[in-house]
Amino acid sequence: MKNSNEKGFALVLSLVLMLAMSLMGGALIVISAGDHSANNESDDFQQTFYVAETALLEGERHILNIYLGPYKSDGTRDITKRTLPINQTAAFNGNMNLGNYVDKKSFTIKYKGSPTDYEMVLNGTICFNSFPEIYKNDFKIIEDKLKNPVAVSNNYGELLSLALSSKGTAEEINEAAKLKFYYYEFFITRIGAAPFRGTGSSIKKGATDVGNDGMAYRIYGCGIRNGEDIDPMVVPLESVIILPK
Repeated sequence: MKNSNEKGFALVLSLVLMLAMSLMGGALIVISAGDHSANNESDDFQQTFYVAETALLEGERHILNIYLGPYKSDGTRDITKRTLPINQTAAFNGNMNLGNYVDKKSFTIKYKGSPTDYEMVLNGTICFNSFPEIYKNDFKIIEDKLKNPVAVSNNYGELLSLALSSKGTAEEINEAAKLKFYYYEFFITRIGAAPFRGTGSSIKKGATDVGNDGMAYRIYGCGIRNGEDIDPMVVPLESVIILPK
């Protein structure tokens, strides 16, 4: 004998199971989307970190070029013009020299907002303000042989595009174009005398390990990811190098 109270039970059970499965599926989609977003953010941060390391390397190369002397037409260095860079007398105002920008329009590193924001970022204060320990009213940076302040901003993707323009594959050139939302900036200050010990051929010191007085420089570098409709991301790094007197 069939119990009339059980009529429609299968339908109700099916609806309940369908609702539960739908909720589980929705939760999995939300979790998956969150993981994907977190992975993308992690990748962006990692790339920005690599760009910041480029800033330090370029800063070191820049100061060594001043110290070792400029290249002559025959490819050798003019050692008569080598010098230990000195700090400027005026305090650093945060302005950056645009290393590889054709004009201001190609400098897309800006917040979403007013022209004032554009000028503020153009003047390099994103990187400068990323080092809160700097006493900005009295902070001085080194100058090059022409008395210009050593504070440089470059577009990372543009740098790669220039390097790949003649020999890069289509895929490499396309990847370089995607990196034009990344920038690296550096500025350098002379922090004073320091002991130096070592030998080598790149910086001549003689044939034996000896201790000399040296001059220490601190390089401040930033990797920056920014552009229109992109939330800014900044990774500041710093390093110290010591040059023999």
